[in-house]
Order: sequence, then structure tokens, then C-alpha cells
Amino acid sequence: MNPAHAAHPASALVIDNWLETGWADRELRADVSVGLSSRPKELPPKWFYDDHGSDLFDQITRLEEYYPTRREREILDREAGAIAAASGAECLAELGSGTSTKTRILLDAFAAAGQLRRYVPFDNSDTTLRTAAGEVASAYPGLRVHGVVGDFEHHLGRLPLDEPADSEAAQFRPPAMLMLLGGTIGNFAPAKRPAFLDAVAAVMQPGDTFLLGTDLVKDTGRLEAAYNDAAGVTAEFNLNVLSVLNRRLGADFSLDAFEHEAIFDADNEWIEMRLRSTRAQTVHIPALEMTVDFAAGERMRTEISAKFRPARVRAELGAAGLVVQQMWTDVEGDYALTLARRMRQP
Repeated sequence: MNPAHAAHPASALVIDNWLETGWADRELRADVSVGLSSRPKELPPKWFYDDHGSDLFDQITRLEEYYPTRREREILDREAGAIAAASGAECLAELGSGTSTKTRILLDAFAAAGQLRRYVPFDNSDTTLRTAAGEVASAYPGLRVHGVVGDFEHHLGRLPLDEPADSEAAQFRPPAMLMLLGGTIGNFAPAKRPAFLDAVAAVMQPGDTFLLGTDLVKDTGRLEAAYNDAAGVTAEFNLNVLSVLNRRLGADFSLDAFEHEAIFDADNEWIEMRLRSTRAQTVHIPALEMTVDFAAGERMRTEISAKFRPARVRAELGAAGLVVQQMWTDVEGDYALTLARRMRQP
């Protein structure tokens, strides 16, 4: 399949869209059909992020209880120059790029080091990616921006890392640095993380690097407080997924019949976010011709957010052929950014 390819008036900006028309609707229907037929019931966290959900998450990142965003930015502010030097990269490819806000710290550092040539944002939201990519292209004259609209599970191999930096005739491309920030890796179930990391490694050539953000294991009270804020913003964010299903699938979830829960599972070392049914009820989902019964007190999982120990980060990256070069943490040791290098082919 060829992508929907758009070259913008500024020749430095190109966008490829690899998502077929109707992709999001098909994915949503499949995820809801499988997830609400499972025991226990579950929904993938990607459906939190409609416009309202994205706004709520932006509010969450600024809450006092929610430390990960602040800690990651602290590391980036302090170490961006060291990351640029250690990677040696001239192309930055960001997975789940979103608004590319924090990315500018790295773009500034790479530009100051004279090694910023290309930026490849990758996201599944066409509108968000086009807006952010256009803003980056305008803010960094001479930077080539090649955005990709796609899905982690299917389109990582479409990342345009092999495009020569300076000449179409070049037989060599400078090193690239891929990055996944925000602790997003923690939303992958442990059984799915190896396949994702293998897919990341598969698009890298020896010498390329991968910058990974991970939230670290810490006191249970602090972990749970980050997902149970006093203002109730995270609770509203969690419940919003039911509004998404009501609007897009015609479902009749009653939001006041569910309560937000977030607990730390010490055995699995992850935060598990759930919606608990406060009463026995039946939900209808006309678009799927589906009826779903909930028992009083039944819990539906909506997200896991794994927390890591440094040894596990090294082991999981190493299993994908990515050797850790350096790991940086914030002053409190709450969060880590890890730079790993591709040393062998998969």
C-alpha cells in the first residue's frame, strides 16, 4: 500500500499517512468487541485520547501528584547536550510524538551541537502530527521534517530513516536516534514489550541509538497518589473512555455507575487503572450488536503503567540487541532516560 503523501509548500516538510481510511473505527470496534468479551474485561488505553481526554491528560501532567512529566523534563533540561553527544545522531525519530513539546529541548541541543539534520515524528493522529510537524519545521529553518502517521504495531518499518541526510546519491546515512518518551513503554503488557522492542531494533542500523523514558519503581504511596489525584482529574480521564464508546459506538454506559480505581500491583510492578461497576447493570453497544453485563463490584481494566528497575530496562533492551550506553535519572531517582545502541542485526 502506498501512503497518502503530502509535500508542503516548505519543501523541508513531508507527511506520509499509512493509515487506511476507517482504520480508527475498525480498531476501536475490534478492541471493544474482544476486550468486553474477555474475563476480566479490559479496554486499551489508546481510546482515552479524544480531544477531551487529551486535554484532561495535559492537565494531569501539571498536577502536583503526577511527577513523571516533571522528572523527565528535569533530565532533558540537564542532559540534552550529553544525549546529543553520546548518540552522535543527525536524525531524531520520535515514536508517539504528539505535540512534540518536550522534543524541542533535544532539538535545541542537537542544533547547538551542529548535528541536527532531520526530524521524523511518528504518531497515529494525523491532525496532531501535521500541526506539530509544521510548527517544528517553521521553528527550525533548514531542518528536514518527515512526519509519519501510523500505528506502532504495523508501521514502524515505514520510518524513513534511510533517506540520505545531504544527497540522494549518498550511499551512507548518518546515525539516527529513535526515542520513546513519557513512560509510554509502560503501557505495553509485558508479553508485548519484546515484540515492540524487536520492531524498533529492526529499523535501526548498527550505530543507531534508542532513547527510552521509564518510570522507576518507588514507594507505593507515591505511585498510587500519582494516579489518584485529589482534584479527581485522573478519575475524569479514566471515565472519559466510556464517553468515547457512547459517542462513537452508540453505547449507553452511565458514567455515574462506574468508579475510578488505581492500585499498584507489587507482584507485576505496575499501576493498574480500572473502572469498577457500582451496581449490576447491562450495557448495550448498538454498533457492535453487543450486550454486556456487569456485576456489582466488577472491575474493567483500562490501563497498566509498568514501573521499572534499571536492571530490567537493561535486560529488555539487551534482549532486542540494544546495549545500554548511558542511563540518566532525576535528582530524586524517580525516573530514567536510557540511551541504548544498536550493536547487531536482529
